[in-house]
Amino acid sequence: MRKARASREIPPPLELECLRALWTLGEANVQAVRGHLEPGRPLAYTTVMTMLDRLARKQAVTRRKVGRSFLYTPILSREQVRSLAVKELVDTLFDGSPASLAAYLDGKPAAETASNGAFAGAIDETLL
Repeated sequence: MRKARASREIPPPLELECLRALWTLGEANVQAVRGHLEPGRPLAYTTVMTMLDRLARKQAVTRRKVGRSFLYTPILSREQVRSLAVKELVDTLFDGSPASLAAYLDGKPAAETASNGAFAGAIDETLL
């Protein structure tokens, strides 16, 4: 029996690639997203359709029917995804401490983290 995984706030890699394509294209159907991904990653039409459907169910994109296909538009912005990713990074690898992340990025040992509160506060305000 499989363990239930904790829900991630940021989309998994393939969904994120589709979302990145939509950020570039604005509004697109499955074929356009697939075409945008094609040069670096050839994917089946149904794979892209499944990823976009998952994003729609997660309310990361909207979709509207036009003719026989759907047009997808991103709801979740690039900045929102970045913020969620940094929050997940801080929570999972830095015990929820933006100061620890700041110290790591600054190349300082963990012991110096306490003296770097202003820099960590700036990261907290900017990214989280």
